[in-house]
Amino acid sequence: MRAFFHLLYHPFAFAYDLVAAAVSFGKWNDWTKEVIPFIKGTRILEIGHGPGHLQRSLLDLKLAPVAIDESAQMGILVKHKLGTKHKLTRGLAQQLPFTGDCFDSVVSTFPTEYIFNAQTLSEIGRCLSDGGRLIVMPAAWPKSGFLKWLYKITGESPADGQTSLKSRISQPFLNAGFETKIEIVELQSVKLMIIVAHKKRK
Repeated sequence: MRAFFHLLYHPFAFAYDLVAAAVSFGKWNDWTKEVIPFIKGTRILEIGHGPGHLQRSLLDLKLAPVAIDESAQMGILVKHKLGTKHKLTRGLAQQLPFTGDCFDSVVSTFPTEYIFNAQTLSEIGRCLSDGGRLIVMPAAWPKSGFLKWLYKITGESPADGQTSLKSRISQPFLNAGFETKIEIVELQSVKLMIIVAHKKRK
């Protein structure tokens, strides 16, 4: 599975939207937009921008988004999609190329395990302003029986109960010094988990 997602995110990046749409029955982009109400301020960093749909939504809202991704292929796709409006850079979440205290919110939708890495969270904390927010959407629970089966075989649906999963997922953010709350957003066909982590004020 890890090899499959690596291929999908790099040499086969052009097929990412098709696969995401198939897995979510066309709802993937709608799901990612559910993080928007949790965003604070106008200076926004998206980590792992993928094909750029959230960037487009943030630009449409007249915000000032910046995005980083380690995939060169995804960067090319987004530049074509957004034209001259984009503010993209290529890099790793563990070594963010930004000055301290420069973002009001950092957001990441359906990231891989790097988002729980201590170095990643340290870098995000450095770049957030006091009281700034980190918003992460790590998981979705489809309500349809077929979707549950589909997510199970792709490894995307958590096998543990919600309470246990919330506790385990919160811990890396708490360890990094964030005040952390987990929200569950219920839509017609899916439940979405959204982590809202606040950088403590000095």
